[in-house]
Amino acid sequence: MSKNIVLFSGQGSQYAGMAKDFYDNYECAKAVFAAADEALGYKLEDIMFAEDPAELNKTIHSQPAIMACSLCAFEVLKEKGVKFEGVAGHSLGEYAAMAASGMLSCSDAFKLIKIRAQAMQTAAENSEGSMYAVIGPEPSEIEAACEKTEGYVVPVNYNSPVQTVIAGEESACAAACELIKQTSTAKRVKCVKLNVASAFHSEIMRPAAEEFLAKSEGFEFAKPNMKFYSNVLGAELTDFSNMRDLLAKHIVSPVRFTDELAAIRAEGFDKFIECGPGKVLTGLVKKTFKDAAALNCENCETADKAAE
Repeated sequence: MSKNIVLFSGQGSQYAGMAKDFYDNYECAKAVFAAADEALGYKLEDIMFAEDPAELNKTIHSQPAIMACSLCAFEVLKEKGVKFEGVAGHSLGEYAAMAASGMLSCSDAFKLIKIRAQAMQTAAENSEGSMYAVIGPEPSEIEAACEKTEGYVVPVNYNSPVQTVIAGEESACAAACELIKQTSTAKRVKCVKLNVASAFHSEIMRPAAEEFLAKSEGFEFAKPNMKFYSNVLGAELTDFSNMRDLLAKHIVSPVRFTDELAAIRAEGFDKFIECGPGKVLTGLVKKTFKDAAALNCENCETADKAAE
């Protein structure tokens, strides 16, 4: 009998038409959209199902849209009888994780993600920052290069043993990439600039963290009904007394996903199901653990496979 954990997708995985398959075929998916529309104050499906993804790609829309797709997938799997004992999300995926585990109501999760997305978009518009995925070198080599580089650049996403994302000032990021290429012992080093609005999960987002903290007063968090793993800790979260502070810190802290996956695997989880658009996390799991089952669920076809 497999021990299942659900993973929720992060930013950048959105695409036009995502979750429409669920919306057209499942009442539980329509209920997710109803909660989203009420919390957001606009019809999210109009943005998600439009042919032109221009509006969808804005941070204020992409974050709730990815969460809606993720929660639709989760609700459909639940309806199919899939049981989960643990939950984790990558970056904004932690908000879907909070809703899925009962820490927040679906409505409150969308209200919080609206605050987060608006705060991050405002901070991005008032700052200049870049993010680069560095593929090949070990994280320690990347950390050393960032420390030696003039200007502000830091590792912000530890995605796998051979994939780390750095963020900061554009000139510093570019210089760090060049230094990594010169100094790394990896056979192959690849640096890819990400199509994002700013340097997320870095100190450049400090104004967003402060705005989030100020505007998120009054939200109450319950204890989750399954094991909950944290990006900031890179481990299971057991203290839920200061969730607002942790979520504000989350905006300016690295996503320690590699440590998180190791903690999850050590707990005996052997089936990872990614709920949400794309299969980035599914790929990271497969690269990290050769002996674990990893599947994605983003439409009716993949839901059927994941539920087998």
